[in-house]
Amino acid sequence: MLPTEGFTCFPGQMWDRVLSKVKKAVVFMDDKCAESLHWNGGATSVFESGARNLKQFSSFEAGGENEPKAVFVVSTLLKGRTADIIQDIVGLSHFQYCVVFTTVAHSIHLLANNVTAELEGNPVFEQFEDKLCEWMGDMNYTAEVMHAPVVFAPVSPQLFLAPNFAHLFPLLPRDLETINTKRPEKRRFGSLTDVDLHSLSPELQIEIKSLASAVNSMFESTSTREESFALGPMSRLIAGELANHPQAKNRRKTAPNKASIVFIDRTLDLTGAAGHHGDSLVEKILTVLQPFPGHTTDVQVDMLELTNLQHIPDSQPTLAPGCLAQTQSSTARLLWETMLASKQKEAVMEVRRQLVEAASKENLPIKMGLGRVTPEQLCSYVQLFKSNWGALESHCAVIQLGLATAQTLRHPTLPRWDSCLAFERLLLQAMYRPFLRQVLEEIFHPDRPESPDIEHMSGGLTDMLKTGFSMFMKVSRPHPSDHALLFLFLVGGVTPSELRLIREVVSAHKPGTQVLVLSTRLLRPTDVPELLFTTQRLVPDIGV
Repeated sequence: MLPTEGFTCFPGQMWDRVLSKVKKAVVFMDDKCAESLHWNGGATSVFESGARNLKQFSSFEAGGENEPKAVFVVSTLLKGRTADIIQDIVGLSHFQYCVVFTTVAHSIHLLANNVTAELEGNPVFEQFEDKLCEWMGDMNYTAEVMHAPVVFAPVSPQLFLAPNFAHLFPLLPRDLETINTKRPEKRRFGSLTDVDLHSLSPELQIEIKSLASAVNSMFESTSTREESFALGPMSRLIAGELANHPQAKNRRKTAPNKASIVFIDRTLDLTGAAGHHGDSLVEKILTVLQPFPGHTTDVQVDMLELTNLQHIPDSQPTLAPGCLAQTQSSTARLLWETMLASKQKEAVMEVRRQLVEAASKENLPIKMGLGRVTPEQLCSYVQLFKSNWGALESHCAVIQLGLATAQTLRHPTLPRWDSCLAFERLLLQAMYRPFLRQVLEEIFHPDRPESPDIEHMSGGLTDMLKTGFSMFMKVSRPHPSDHALLFLFLVGGVTPSELRLIREVVSAHKPGTQVLVLSTRLLRPTDVPELLFTTQRLVPDIGV
């Protein structure tokens, strides 16, 4: 069986490339890369690697007089708005050495610059290095530009999110009309399944190619040959791009490891994404607590319980919030995984158990509580740490998760959640069966039926011949269950409830299979209307 360690280590290994360059540097980072870093060791890892400062990627920031080195980490093309901001920062500073990391591969920079020929080296990056030296004011200064796919945020060992693509959402039927109106001289598409990549806007093409490139980097790093499958028009475009990725062809000839990856459009099941699920603690936490600034996944945990400040509105901004991403503590990581994968009752009980255990280790005067867990009880346990700085520092990660749980359970909007849940259960009890359950049961069916909906994306002549001959001869087509490792990539987001459903279905039908979930974001019910009605699906903002 292919070990998953290589994949779980991949995001951190990509960040190691960046961290190897930050010694004695001021680091400027955009929000999307900052969110990825947040789940890959956080700002602590940057400072432990020797960075002098970590700043927002903004024209209003700059380095100090005694800071000659800068590192930029961006999730966009090195042109347009991104290039302007770098020029502004460099112009206001006294840098003599600049390093720029972009998550966008050089091949996509060529595409963005309308270069179709294959060129040796990285000419776009080399040209940008010259610009950096020019902006620093001396062509003898040092500039480096390189690609680093710091795209994935390992929210848990079984779930990787791609914050860069949080607003990438499958196309809707009304988008077809917009696409057709822009091709007056050409054949009109009859349905979204007919739409090809080249008929989309340049911005959306770059977004899709960038996502396929990031997934390819992961398989490249782990020496894996993947079989790509797709359900839905957008997934078909992404899977097709991955299957025909120019760098992937050589890898597939020699890669010793094998895996299947199934891309699934979120729009095939919006009911599950917009529903209020009663058994997921994390889903409630993400919905009722305020989002972390600049992030799509994490939330702000009020730390006032650990201070002597009074609960008044004016005291709120004076205190830095806590969060859910606790990458420095193994105990907190395990607790977070339990909260993410378990039913609410089990998760809340585990939060209480961990707080009791932490207090007991520090010999704090804790009163054991049995029966139902209440937010007041959790807060009383947390407050025991307030007067003991050493204990607070040692268990701060677990305490933040405990506070997030308590603040959610006592939140005034939670009764509304329960009302929505009761109504949805009444409405859907005879009408709805989760789409992911149907897909997984079909994939893991012992008879391996051929599904007309799950399309295999061929990656070359051999695959095409195999698929063609299977119509006349007994040649088995590739199937998602062929390999012991299966990736599910939900384009448009996944919910915590679905993560638990995936685990339950896999353990019931094929326990030996390892399933890793990739997605563009961790969904709250309120995200779905935003993605449907306010997102620029056809022309995403790519920073140009």
